[in-house]
Amino acid sequence: MKFTLEWLKYFLETDASVEEVAAALNAIGHEVEGIENPADRLAGFRVAKVLTADKHPDADKLQVLSVDTGEGDPLTVVCGAPNARAGMKGVLGLPGAVVPANGMELKKSAIRGVESNGMMCSVRELELGEEHDGIIELPEDAPVGGAFADYRGTSPVFDVAITPNRPDCMGVYPIARDLAAYGLGTLKPFEIREIDGEGPCPVDVRIEDAEGCPAFYGRVIRGVKNGSSPDWMQRRMIAAGQRPISALVDCTNYLMLAFGRPAHVYDLAKLSGPVVARRARDGEKVEALNEKTYTLDETMTVIADDNGVHDIAGIMGSEESGAADDTTDVFLEIAYFDPERIGVTGRKLGLASDARTRFERGVDPAFLDDGLAILTSLIMKTCGGTPSDVVRAGSPPSEPKILRFDPALTRNLGGIDVPEDEQRRILEALDFSVAQDWTVTVPLRRHDVEGPADLVEEVVRIHGLDKVESVALPRAEGVARPTATSEQLRERRLRRAAAASGLDEAITWSFIAEDAAEHFANDGESLWTLDNPISEDMKVMRPSLLPGLIAAAKRNADRGAATSRLFEIGRRYAKAEDGSSDERPTLGLVLAGHRQARGWNSGKAQGFDAYDAKGLAETLLAEAGAPVDKLMVMDGAGGQFQPGQAATLRLGPKNVLARFGALHPATLKAFDIDGPVVAAEIFLDAIPGAKASKSFAKPDYAPPALQAVTRDFAFLVDDTMAAADLLRAVRGADKSNIVDARIFDVFAGQGVPEGRKSVALEVVLQPGEKSYTDEQLKAISDKVVAAAAKQGAELRG
Repeated sequence: MKFTLEWLKYFLETDASVEEVAAALNAIGHEVEGIENPADRLAGFRVAKVLTADKHPDADKLQVLSVDTGEGDPLTVVCGAPNARAGMKGVLGLPGAVVPANGMELKKSAIRGVESNGMMCSVRELELGEEHDGIIELPEDAPVGGAFADYRGTSPVFDVAITPNRPDCMGVYPIARDLAAYGLGTLKPFEIREIDGEGPCPVDVRIEDAEGCPAFYGRVIRGVKNGSSPDWMQRRMIAAGQRPISALVDCTNYLMLAFGRPAHVYDLAKLSGPVVARRARDGEKVEALNEKTYTLDETMTVIADDNGVHDIAGIMGSEESGAADDTTDVFLEIAYFDPERIGVTGRKLGLASDARTRFERGVDPAFLDDGLAILTSLIMKTCGGTPSDVVRAGSPPSEPKILRFDPALTRNLGGIDVPEDEQRRILEALDFSVAQDWTVTVPLRRHDVEGPADLVEEVVRIHGLDKVESVALPRAEGVARPTATSEQLRERRLRRAAAASGLDEAITWSFIAEDAAEHFANDGESLWTLDNPISEDMKVMRPSLLPGLIAAAKRNADRGAATSRLFEIGRRYAKAEDGSSDERPTLGLVLAGHRQARGWNSGKAQGFDAYDAKGLAETLLAEAGAPVDKLMVMDGAGGQFQPGQAATLRLGPKNVLARFGALHPATLKAFDIDGPVVAAEIFLDAIPGAKASKSFAKPDYAPPALQAVTRDFAFLVDDTMAAADLLRAVRGADKSNIVDARIFDVFAGQGVPEGRKSVALEVVLQPGEKSYTDEQLKAISDKVVAAAAKQGAELRG
């Protein structure tokens, strides 16, 4: 909310500076988001007098003005305004000044061959209103050469964030009341004069939706003359971010900005029959003041007559019945609307307004008569006219909350000692009524005060939040224990490792469509179906992370992404045997598109294959602490994967740690994604936990004293045999001496029998205290050959 210092001081008697006001506002909970001085935007603009106005020699619609700036010789200015003439005073923008309306910096320039030393400005160009038919005309007493900002009288503008729980402060006057309670000044008495009507109101006001509109007041003013609102009103409204429209409309907006009370003015000639607050009919349409048409339903409250809807209640009026320049008779509406109904209607229509902001948070229900009296007075002062009697329908909420308050709570809850007399003064300054026994009557506008704790908050914020002592929470002595679990730490490591491997982290929904869940469900696995899903496409908890990642890769491809390398760490879900939920930590990854783009040295673009997924799965399993060198590669990845291009990584025949491979064409078709696509899923819950160390301190590392020995072996095996099985057997042949083994060649062809292949391994032996003898090396080699023979391998000659 924005307002000027001048406007604030209209209600608050104070000598406080801009800085002191800002500090006070922040202290009492109204955060100042910014302070702007409009004079800064008008720098370089001066009051000037037109001495002569001659026709431009080369343009019919331009004039060459001789302008007195009060300093030295007159300046030549080219101007196209129709009202520019000799003897008038206006506003001259000198070279170097920046036009507020468009940000253009003025410079000396030649216009049709005549040098122009600035620009005579219109109201719109200086953002002082909407008039742009001619340049500004100032009175005769305007001082030539003086700064226009000084002549106009500018005031700093505060931009204050009002929290949603304080709708009572959505106006300048209530802000002044809070500051007066804080002690920054004295709230000026604001006399609200009841204006007697001169005859009954000719408009019949009715309420048919008492739930949405409990109270509806109004009156007619005849013989008004619409036009521009007074300059002082326009200045305040422009500073508050409101565009002046006309005197009648500006008066209603001024009431809202000054007192937080929205109201509406109708052209009486455009109304027909009684004006009724009722529910809208399904499909009923209204063209609002923003020139957009809205379709209403029966949950919405409207103001209507025999011709139809004229106001989306509490949000925005219609274009049809709004006041125009030729309006002579008006009907004023001021009502109390249900905040919840206003909020629901605004969200349904996607329609925001200043009135909605105030009504949906809750306006003062006791301000109907006073608000109507102030609005009537404003209109009569600016537009004239004769008012009718006030007509009233319904009644607003009128039962105030009454709370029992113990002043000792301020110390117990607020942590600060405030004398009882000061507490009473603060509450009464905020319009709370405090009895001798500390029974407190809450003003109707304070919807946020529900109990004694809220009264403590009021006392403390006005007394001074900065006076509340900062007290550290108790903390146990010693080194703080880590709060992250081993599972959380493992997931952090995996995220870093996946990102370092070139994968992008994705976060997908935990619930997916039923057909996608069934496609990835294991045999005999019960799906966890939601009773109240967000939508039909999100009704089953995911049994795997891959459906969401595949869908994400498809979205990327549809938007032109050539490659997707995605991973996610989350939970997969199933129903346990007892019907409870079963959540299991999982890492999923999907590789789609091009692994390598086409190039002059690589030819066609290359896609991902199962080995890419396998390599990433092993890398991440190693980071998670799995014994990768002991894993077995076995079938059983699932029907979602392509047979022969997928497998599982197991620790023993039954413990599946991961599955990987190329997705089956049926899976690609089900998710409408072009292949090939490879994926992997790591079951983090299946990885055995690290064994606890017996000692807190790790022993110092000592490198072996003797050099390692390598021996190469080549074995003939069936071409269907997995080389990893042979490697595992060789590593376990003599664990006291064999420290590592790796495959360095696989060959099939000339010299190798058909149906067989040659697998060559390098075996690393580590001697202990003494070097190996020939006999020891032969014994170890015999063990290696024997272990390989058990796998059906034959030492190649």
